[in-house]
Amino acid sequence: MTSVIDRPGTTFDSDLSMEASELLTSRKRPAPDAHTLYQHGTLALLVPGLLDGTLTMGELLRHGDTGIGTGEGLDGEIVILHGTPYQVRHDGSIVVVSDAFTLPFANVHHASFTPVRRIANVTATALTDWLPTVMGTTNTFFATRITGRFSGMRTRVFAKQPRPYPTLEHTAEHQRTFGADETQGTLLAYYSPQLFNGIAVGGFHIHYLADDLSIGGHVLDFHVEDAQVSVQRFDTLQEHLPVASAPYSSHDFADDDIAGAIAKSE
Repeated sequence: MTSVIDRPGTTFDSDLSMEASELLTSRKRPAPDAHTLYQHGTLALLVPGLLDGTLTMGELLRHGDTGIGTGEGLDGEIVILHGTPYQVRHDGSIVVVSDAFTLPFANVHHASFTPVRRIANVTATALTDWLPTVMGTTNTFFATRITGRFSGMRTRVFAKQPRPYPTLEHTAEHQRTFGADETQGTLLAYYSPQLFNGIAVGGFHIHYLADDLSIGGHVLDFHVEDAQVSVQRFDTLQEHLPVASAPYSSHDFADDDIAGAIAKSE
């Protein structure tokens, strides 16, 4: 039976002991935009196999310190936490990638999460049903970060595809799955309104990274044993398209079954 434990988050006053010069310097720096979700590429472009890496990780990290994505040719699953980009590879290993690593698709933002509550003994379905009610609407983009202990964690990772790239549906037939009976780490999820299905996943797109880097990837299922839930709402989607890519610019998406392919691959 699902149970939810309230444990309100705590807010702390700013550190007022900074030297005056440091304070003035910090005020001159532009504050990160915590209300904007930056996205490079779309899920729709992955459907026909437009898998070229069209943005570097170094450029992506200029737009945020937290995010998810995939590498060129669907090379693994990316989880970015605290500005560090981790790649979960098809063999299950997890490494930090360089600024030169390229991606066809990614979401990233500057983390400014608001703690909601601590939860225990909650299924994946119950959690994803509950989260939109926290936001009060299903028609806004938001991110959620869930840190704690999980059981029944199941993830998947695609194998890197060679050129000429196959379709997303074909690639999904060559994914590898991983499982952990018990694990501690971070679930990072982005919610997109159904109105934007194709640009992103209509609903939740969830990645996971264990604290000990023993398991990670695109999440298929899990059970929350005990974890802290935090959320961050966005009022702006900044969509960056790979217009310099000739295959993208010349492709006709009219005959692509975008919704069907995304549903099968997710």
